[in-house]
Amino acid sequence: MSGVADRSPAPSATEIVRVHDLSVELPTGISTSVKAVRNAHLVVRKGQRVGIVGESGSGKSVTGRTIAGLLPESRRVAVNGSVQILGKEMIGATNREWLKVRREIVSMIFQDPLSFLNPTMTVGRQVAEAVAAGGAQAANKHEAAIEFLRLAGLSDPEKYARSYPFELSGGMRQRVLIAIALAKRPALIIADEPTTALDVTVQARVLATLDESVSKLQTALILISHDLAVVAKLCDYIYVMYRGEVVEAGPTLDIFTRPNHAYTRDLLAGVRSLTSPDHQLSGFRPMVEG
Repeated sequence: MSGVADRSPAPSATEIVRVHDLSVELPTGISTSVKAVRNAHLVVRKGQRVGIVGESGSGKSVTGRTIAGLLPESRRVAVNGSVQILGKEMIGATNREWLKVRREIVSMIFQDPLSFLNPTMTVGRQVAEAVAAGGAQAANKHEAAIEFLRLAGLSDPEKYARSYPFELSGGMRQRVLIAIALAKRPALIIADEPTTALDVTVQARVLATLDESVSKLQTALILISHDLAVVAKLCDYIYVMYRGEVVEAGPTLDIFTRPNHAYTRDLLAGVRSLTSPDHQLSGFRPMVEG
């Protein structure tokens, strides 16, 4: 992190992801491109909740997609630096290697469920396929799918398993995406703006579901959001991105009480009530130790 006080944890055997000096350049036209990520550093340990926060265009979603191997397939997409997953370098990995990572290690929850759920398949079948990808036997996958729908906060999972995505509300569809992500029993879930399209009440319920679910499975989480208040509710460690760079990183309590960068202070100005004495900052989870 050039020019930034790096408060990220030191290398450890508990690491799931270590990103070092990552730069990503994406095409924006026939002959133009933009450097979406610049020399970014990031670490995620087992069971840790990491937030990546910044305004639109800050590079946070591109960073998440790079970690999941989901950048557009194009000769004009240039990725430099290092992304290690469970100690294995993934920059330059084959599609087959990335598929194995997404099947066994990393799951992703996207912002728009309808874009990622198959409208011709029932919800239960889609979750069951994720269960099978996670290694469950065929005889058990339907029963397991019901349990993951229940874990994801659907009160009548047997009923909703028979439904199609278009028959569900936005909040229910987002819970289905959570169930699919959990069903693979990944070491890490990346949630990219998972509640942006939802109203405040449903947003709170979905975030609570995500919080409870990853806790039960002891899954690490990367939560990507433009909303620092949302990230603060779930995450014990925060990376702040601005114009493609990580400008600040540290434990959540440190970021809220001792921000170093002017951009972080600007973000905090919008959620200043969170740092008031009556807010339960003491309720933030401590950073996971190795």
